[in-house]
Amino acid sequence: MASPQNLHDTHARLRRGAVAIVCAGLAGIATAQADKTSLPPVTITGRSTLPPSDVAGFGDVPPERLPMQVLSIGEAQLEDYGAQGLRELTRFDASVSDAYNSVGYWDSLTVRGFVIDQRYNYRRDGVPITGETALALDNKSRLELLKGTSGIQAGTSAPGGLVNLVVKRPDVDVRSATLELRGAGAALAATDLSARFGEQRAFGLRVNAAVEHLHPELHDASGKRHLLAVAGDWRLSPDTLIEAEVETSRRSQPSQPGFSLLGDRVPDANDIDPRINLNNQPWSQPVVFAGRYASLRLTQKLNPDWRAVVHVGTQRLTTDDRLAFPFGCSDDRGTPDLDDDIYYADSYCPDGRFDLYDYRSENERRRTDAIDASVQGRLQTGSLTHALSVGVLQSRFEASLQRYAFNIVDIQGTIDGETVTGSDDSVTTDNTNRDERNTEFYLRDAIQLSPTVSLWLGLRHTRIERESITTSGTGATRYRQNFTTPWLAGSWTVMPGGTLYASWGEGIESEVVPGLPQYRNAGQALPALKSRQTELGFKHAGDDLSWGVAAFEISRPSYTDAAAICLAPSECSLQRASDGEAVHRGLEAQAQARLGAWTLGGSAMLLRARIEGSVDPALAGGRPANVPARSLRLFANHRLAALPGVDTHAALTAESERNVLPGNGSPRIPGWARIDVGASYDQHLAGGQRLVWRAGIDNLADRRAWKEAPYQFDHAYLYPMAPRTWRLSVTAEL
Repeated sequence: MASPQNLHDTHARLRRGAVAIVCAGLAGIATAQADKTSLPPVTITGRSTLPPSDVAGFGDVPPERLPMQVLSIGEAQLEDYGAQGLRELTRFDASVSDAYNSVGYWDSLTVRGFVIDQRYNYRRDGVPITGETALALDNKSRLELLKGTSGIQAGTSAPGGLVNLVVKRPDVDVRSATLELRGAGAALAATDLSARFGEQRAFGLRVNAAVEHLHPELHDASGKRHLLAVAGDWRLSPDTLIEAEVETSRRSQPSQPGFSLLGDRVPDANDIDPRINLNNQPWSQPVVFAGRYASLRLTQKLNPDWRAVVHVGTQRLTTDDRLAFPFGCSDDRGTPDLDDDIYYADSYCPDGRFDLYDYRSENERRRTDAIDASVQGRLQTGSLTHALSVGVLQSRFEASLQRYAFNIVDIQGTIDGETVTGSDDSVTTDNTNRDERNTEFYLRDAIQLSPTVSLWLGLRHTRIERESITTSGTGATRYRQNFTTPWLAGSWTVMPGGTLYASWGEGIESEVVPGLPQYRNAGQALPALKSRQTELGFKHAGDDLSWGVAAFEISRPSYTDAAAICLAPSECSLQRASDGEAVHRGLEAQAQARLGAWTLGGSAMLLRARIEGSVDPALAGGRPANVPARSLRLFANHRLAALPGVDTHAALTAESERNVLPGNGSPRIPGWARIDVGASYDQHLAGGQRLVWRAGIDNLADRRAWKEAPYQFDHAYLYPMAPRTWRLSVTAEL
């Protein structure tokens, strides 16, 4: 662990870096003030709508007219609620929930009850990236989520949803610098500088920079991060636009292991201090995420109705994944397969002990390259108007990993976090390197049959080539698959601003049996998992009231590792095979209303998630783990007439109980509710500058509860709700 002097030096360097970034931002503000060009005021009237959604794939069609559910969270909302990562999507929509969201690790979400895949369900400006890293929001203008089976937009992906991060571009002039303090001593300094210049403002440049000292309420989890991102464009002509961006970031922070069942019992969350970090051994090291990303996009207008777009992106990641990792419990630390011992494979011991492993997987390297070329436009065939998009997406993903340490240590840990153990960093375990290539041909067509009726079509044909091999050169697998995922929807404008729609679509996941000797079908490609979704919904967008409701059903086949022969837990002959399916039927509703100085809104979801058709009676008809049956999000914003420029807001997040283990008879964590509050003050200064002050308190009542119960690696984990945390920030803007 770092000495007090080292910690002092680190904090001093962070403070100096923070001051340097803010000073640079303020200098940019001063420079821009000198060059400021006065523009005539612009008055905008009419219905306010969200920007077109990149993740939906239908160009300039506003989200309220799309025959699908799309969530879009803008920069202002993210700032008001102090958003720090993708997990913040759980604040804004009832269909989104946590899925192993550990402090210090990458973000993971469930949407409509399905965990979205870190490798295949993430996009950046519509181009594939991997989510197996820390994804910063400092240079993102909004987050988008396509809810439901995403075969229309992804060749392979888990059902539930597709996340898209939209990068800030130099489309507006911005000069801002931000300072933020949070919780137990965290501090952030950031700048956002954007300008257009040259003849007819043909060139644009936007620079985002951030440095942060991470110090959550969780003990033993201090860290640091920084980001530098540059986005530029060149408007070559009214018909030609070239956009480029680069980003580099690094985050180093110890991560948070979960608590667990104690035997077959859920411990009372009120008896557990949520600040305890079980990763607090003297030998614990931080998880380090280092990432670089670059993209180039050319948009060429071909004629008034058609344009071509070529978008290239590359992502390079390096990770040191390290953790004092609790996993199961060997009673008396004996051999689990002896008759006089008990081995708790999916929980900790009833008295709070657990087996502790020294896990270190260092120098993990991941690379994703993608190129998307498309032609988009409108054409007329008889009386029908088509909004057509045709394209091809090629992507490649490589994971180059090293052998890793996963060794049980000399002494068991305890849930009070006070037991000190030895370490064992021997690199003894093989990892698996992967190489994947995908080619996707796609077509999307929005056909206007009449002024009020539209037909929406989507078709994606995917060819994949995947291979893997262990770091010792054994267990090689290689396979190819082709498949086509269709999507069909119809919409009817039944009233001004009101659209009724129905849709049906498919998604694909591809899996191969691990090339390990315990599998009798090792290395075999399995039939693709074909998920299906049917959805019926209604949307209404008005000047002061917008609302919608959707009913859906998603079905997805499942695989299981059936044990043919088990002489001992470590000596099993396994066969991976199809076993039933997950069927999720749900009802979503959302609304937002403006009532004078008040803005009120929220969303709710009722979800019946079941495991159907399994040959295992313990699973058949049961609920999956970590999926609430009822979720609610409510918010209220109020603009104070007595104090011009002051806005206040409050939000309620509530979820019902969840299974801790999949199937029947599982223990459950109780439902919970949390209230967050905040306020902002928009202070206008002489000369046109602004100071935006923001303050917030999360978990106002300091409620203790188990926030989620992820089931990972055949083990049940419990994550506590973070304790009450405050934040205060000021942003200087020109």
